[in-house]
Amino acid sequence: MRKVSSDQKNNIDQLTYKTTNVWDSGFAKKDIMDFSEKYKLFLDKAKTEREFVKESVILAEQKGFKNIDELDVSKLNPGDKVYRVVKNKLMLLAVIGKKPAEEGVRIVGAHVDAPRFDIKPNPLYESTDMVFLKTHYYGGIKKYQWVAIPLALHGVIVKADGTVVEVNVGEDENDPVFTITDLLPHLAKDQYEKKLNEAFKAEDMNALIGSEPLEDKDIKERFKKNILALLNQKYGIVEEDLISSELELVPAFKARDVGFDRSMVGAYGQDDRVCAYPALIAITEITDPEYTAVCYLTDKEEIGSVGNTGAESMALENFIADLCAMTTNGQYSDRLVRNSLSRSKMLSADVNAAFDPNYEGTHDKMNAGYLGKGVAILKYSGSRGKSGASDASAEFLNEVRRLLNENNIPWHITELGAVDKGGGGTIAMMIANLGVDVIDVGVPLLSMHSPFEIASKADIYATYKAYHVFLK
Repeated sequence: MRKVSSDQKNNIDQLTYKTTNVWDSGFAKKDIMDFSEKYKLFLDKAKTEREFVKESVILAEQKGFKNIDELDVSKLNPGDKVYRVVKNKLMLLAVIGKKPAEEGVRIVGAHVDAPRFDIKPNPLYESTDMVFLKTHYYGGIKKYQWVAIPLALHGVIVKADGTVVEVNVGEDENDPVFTITDLLPHLAKDQYEKKLNEAFKAEDMNALIGSEPLEDKDIKERFKKNILALLNQKYGIVEEDLISSELELVPAFKARDVGFDRSMVGAYGQDDRVCAYPALIAITEITDPEYTAVCYLTDKEEIGSVGNTGAESMALENFIADLCAMTTNGQYSDRLVRNSLSRSKMLSADVNAAFDPNYEGTHDKMNAGYLGKGVAILKYSGSRGKSGASDASAEFLNEVRRLLNENNIPWHITELGAVDKGGGGTIAMMIANLGVDVIDVGVPLLSMHSPFEIASKADIYATYKAYHVFLK
């Protein structure tokens, strides 16, 4: 057996891969806590993709960003700050770098939609002297988690004359809330015997919204029509206006500290706003980057990044095309855009599943995400045999690893669960298809996709620092 001296032992210890708990990393506890307080307040105001974009515009304009589509100039100079909003549900922000955009940009991209229950286009009905809204769940959820909890109604209704009415009911302590009812255990024998994914039928998960009738007993559907009368009084709408609406049911509770030590945040929608918010704050604090810095906040990730506000849209390419055109002294061509994309680098700012000791066997512990270990780096996503994956190159992973090490930002390498247990995807694949070097870098979550997801405040702060140094 080989004997080693104490000096040799120290040298050998340096050969092993080690992770660091963020609380031990040297970050000031006050900075961690202060950042999370602002994050919680933002979460409470931004429970939908529209609300996140709306609040982001307010913050960006306070920090000097200008709407690129309303500029009076055709040229952008280093240090200029611009943004674009697409359909009120996707947002791009940029700080112009010293190098022209054709030499590549640095992107941090997150999504701002979250699992929820959408209201169907023709939703309102009464049954047994109660009034309900029919729903259609959005994204990957466990349906049982959404019954018998208080829900708030957020969104917009577009009236026949084109007027847009904003709806936000259930957040103020004096507001009513709504709920999807559940069956009492005394009568749930058949429900107990069903598989979990069969015990709750999606078509039966309708939201209870009223039970008082109009006084005139001769009126048909007087319970439903009482609700219509209230909606007309408050919003000036008729039932047909609900067809041209986007209404979402989300948990009515606010973001809260979790634990006696207040070390964690519990809230709805942290997938992926726990990464989108740090990305937004990071871009607003960039002042003089070498390469143009871009924050990309997308919609529809939870249903495949589809549509004109998802990552599969042309929004990012169009934005980079405009940046190229406005930083090249009029020598624009499509080739500049292709060159810019192929030279660009991106952190796909999305969450990972944190290892939960209550559910052993769901992860490979050597490659799992952990609460408190800092930034979770996911080289590849996908499921099982990497199906549907974006698989970052070893060279780009090393760039990110080196950047974080040089700036003393704790990180750990992860996968999204054990190989044959499932998996998932992010916007990374769509951006990689454009030729961009991209890797997933984000916050580990417990109870992901539930109405109350859990994140470590230390990880949130570490992730913000990572995005900042990458864009800088």
